[in-house]
Amino acid sequence: MRALLGSGGIRTDERKALYIDETRRHFGEVNQVLFIPWALDNHDAYVSLMNERGLDAGYELVGIHTFDDPIAAIKNAEAISVGGGNTFRLTWELQRSGAMNIIRSRVLDDGIPYMGVSAGTNVACPTMQTTNDMPIARPESFATLGLVHFQVNAHYFGGSTWVRLEDGTFAEHFGETRNDRLREYHELNDIPVVGLREGSFLRCDDSSVELIGSAARIFRSGEDAVEVDPGTDLVAFLD
Repeated sequence: MRALLGSGGIRTDERKALYIDETRRHFGEVNQVLFIPWALDNHDAYVSLMNERGLDAGYELVGIHTFDDPIAAIKNAEAISVGGGNTFRLTWELQRSGAMNIIRSRVLDDGIPYMGVSAGTNVACPTMQTTNDMPIARPESFATLGLVHFQVNAHYFGGSTWVRLEDGTFAEHFGETRNDRLREYHELNDIPVVGLREGSFLRCDDSSVELIGSAARIFRSGEDAVEVDPGTDLVAFLD
């Protein structure tokens, strides 16, 4: 199994350069990448934006929505990339199309490389239960691809949120923090969670989970969260 899982937030030149480097390293000599834009509504615009921003990393990105038979497209793909957006919408579409099981088989059984960013990372986990998104669609279940055995909370940040008001001042927002929500997750679930900060990646294979980019935070049920540095193999923290 080979999966590259990113948090998103590719908004700076430095993060874009890392994104392209990691994409090139991951996909290697592949020529064409099947891109799944189902987490957003306008699929053509999504693919065009990826190309315009250079996030195709020099590969030919072909949107799955352009095929009459999306299942056949997955079966014939050299590599798969799943973009960010709304995880509920993405999961709903993967389930109702029948694509979920086929993608899982292609990655786990056939060994083709998978790349996910944000929502695309969420669905690589056993479930989508650590997403930050609003439930705009109702999937059949929260179960997702299960390419990795842990959960990811994409766009993770520690601390409280401050809101910039119209007059330019800042006020603290007293809603739940990300740490609060992940603590609540572990009140009912035992799977470890990687709090993956923006611009970061996890290089995953059958024996390692290497953190690239920024420090991450590991959450385990009944234990204190642990900060880990880039370059760390997270396997020992996630078993």
